[in-house]
Amino acid sequence: MTHRFAIRVYYEDTDMGGIVYHANFLKFIERARSEWVAGLGLDQNAMRNEGIVFAVRRIEADYMLPARYGDELEVRTTTASVSGARLVMDQKVMRGEEVLFTAQVVVACITMDGRPVRLPAGIRRIVN
Repeated sequence: MTHRFAIRVYYEDTDMGGIVYHANFLKFIERARSEWVAGLGLDQNAMRNEGIVFAVRRIEADYMLPARYGDELEVRTTTASVSGARLVMDQKVMRGEEVLFTAQVVVACITMDGRPVRLPAGIRRIVN
């Protein structure tokens, strides 16, 4: 299943040439992942209260085409794999059917002091 998240490019997202600054694509996909997790019914505040959080471990990104001020974009997120302590997600930033940016994001489940911990079983069932 693909989660879809709409983004409009604002002036603050761009450089002097009106093109989206490269680091802002990472912000776009982060927002989309946060909405995806919330849409699955996962309460990250409750997880944190139990001493468990998600942390990005790795991002492999490719920039294909620029996004510009005023563009209406969509971030598409799909689960690539789930293991004991991590989720791997494929994300695309689209303008219509044009792929502007792709990323594979590895998110680990860790304790508040940074040690790896298994994903709660309920989460593995939801995202699988």
